[in-house]
Amino acid sequence: MIAESDAPALAGLLTRGFPDRTHDYWRRALATLARRDAPEGYPRFGYMLEHDGAPVGVLLMIFTRFGDKQIRCNISSWYVDEPYRGYASLLIAAAVRHKDVTYVNISPATHTWQVIEAQGFRRYCDGQMLAIPALSSWTANARARAFDKKRDYGDALTPQERDLLIAHVERGCLAYIVHEKREAHPFVFLPRRLIKGLFPTLQLVYCRDIVDFQRFAGPLGRELLSQGHPTVLVDASESLPGLFGMFFKDRGPKYFKGPERPRLGDLSFSEGVLFGP
Repeated sequence: MIAESDAPALAGLLTRGFPDRTHDYWRRALATLARRDAPEGYPRFGYMLEHDGAPVGVLLMIFTRFGDKQIRCNISSWYVDEPYRGYASLLIAAAVRHKDVTYVNISPATHTWQVIEAQGFRRYCDGQMLAIPALSSWTANARARAFDKKRDYGDALTPQERDLLIAHVERGCLAYIVHEKREAHPFVFLPRRLIKGLFPTLQLVYCRDIVDFQRFAGPLGRELLSQGHPTVLVDASESLPGLFGMFFKDRGPKYFKGPERPRLGDLSFSEGVLFGP
């Protein structure tokens, strides 16, 4: 199990394993995990392999409790130095031993798909849709506004949702509320860049149900467009009815293992949010 004192050496290992990320990126990611409260009884950082006192393998893990019982773990940043890759399966076996936890892998490299499927992971998302929500139909009596943590939304938002929105805004996400009569529907978006960082977009990381995004895409999209955000990247297994855009099969597939099949439209407290896209 990783300890906070391992962070400096692990930042170097992760930089070696994921050269598209800087050493400073991994230093900040590990510092975020150090400050974050993990559910009691679960690792704060994850697991690592050592040889002669130095880390040669790592698996970062982000545990989050939802409600009273549900625990979700985002498995992130799995890397083992080449001479020790015969032990990589031992690392993942130790990591997924909790039967009450739903484990998700939301950014698996293409060459690992068969490996993680052999480990008992199943797909719950086959691709992504790049949508232009402003082109969707208008929804009567619905308007979208930026979330204001100083505002009292009453019973329209649960305390847990309010805390989730505040926490994600503090991590650089954009949060919006769609008001429909006396109802309030929360949405959270993570700024992203596609095509080697040249194309800015937003990624949907939280809504109550993906159907909510389809239903309110019009008012949401027009509000986002007014703020300079014409497109939204949405997890999907097929082209979503009511949305204009392109579906990309096998782009960003997502896997899970455990008692609860994750739902589309919920990447809250995941690696992209906590570590940065």
